[in-house]
Amino acid sequence: MSVADFNTVLYVMIGIAVVVFIALYYVNAGYGMFNTSRWGKTLNNRLGWMVMEAPVFVMLVALWGFSDRKTQLVPTLFIGLMLIHYFHRAFVFPFLFKTKSRMPVAIVAMAFLFNVMNGLIQGGWILYVSPPDRYPVEWLTTPRFIAGLILFVIGMAINMHSDKVIRDLRQPGDTRHYLPQRGFYKYVTSANYFGELVEWTGFAILTWSLSGTVFVIWSFANLVPRAHAIYLRYRQEFGPEVEHRKRIIPFIY
Repeated sequence: MSVADFNTVLYVMIGIAVVVFIALYYVNAGYGMFNTSRWGKTLNNRLGWMVMEAPVFVMLVALWGFSDRKTQLVPTLFIGLMLIHYFHRAFVFPFLFKTKSRMPVAIVAMAFLFNVMNGLIQGGWILYVSPPDRYPVEWLTTPRFIAGLILFVIGMAINMHSDKVIRDLRQPGDTRHYLPQRGFYKYVTSANYFGELVEWTGFAILTWSLSGTVFVIWSFANLVPRAHAIYLRYRQEFGPEVEHRKRIIPFIY
C-alpha cells in the first residue's frame, strides 16, 4: 500500500472518530458503572479484557516478525513500547480485578474490531508503509523522540497508578462506588483516562506520524465523553466533593 492510500484510510478513521465522539455524549458505553441489561449477553470481565486487548499484542508481534525491518532498532523500539502497554492491559491488568463483574459481548466485539484495526494501522505504518529510511538510529536523539518518550512513560505511569487507586478503594466482593482521592484524582475524576491520553500523545510525538495522531484522536473520542459521563455520575452520588475537580484534563476540562 502506498503512503497516499494509507493516509486515505487514516482520514476515514478520523471522520469515524468524530461521529463516535458525538455519539458517546448521548449513549454511555455499557461497561463498568454503566453496564445495564439492555446491552445484552455478557461475559466475565477478565475474559472480556483479554479478548479486547490481546489481539493487538499478537498482531504487533506477527507484523514485526514478518517485517524486513525487524532488525532496525527504531521501528523495533516503537513496537516494543506498544507491546509493553498491551501486555499489561491484556495479561496483567485483568487479573488484578477484585470484583467478579461482567462485560457486554457487544462492547467486547466493538473494542476487538477497533484494536485489530489500530494494530494494523500502527504496525503497518512503522514496519511496512513508512519510507525505509524514515526512522534511522539518529531518530533516537531528536527532540521529538525524547519529548514523546518522556510523555509516554509519564502517561503510562499515571494510567497504571490511577487504576491501582481505583482497585484499592474496594475489598474483594465489594461493588459499591467510591470517589477516588489520590494521585491525579485530586484534579480530575478520570485520572486513568488522562494518563492514557498523555501516553498516546507521547507515542504520536515520538513516532511523528499521522497513524499515531489517529490513535490519539480515537482515544480522545472514546475517553472524553466517558469521562464526562463518569463526572456526572460522581456529582450525582457525591455532590460537593466533586465540584473542584475537572473531568479528564486537569484545570481545563
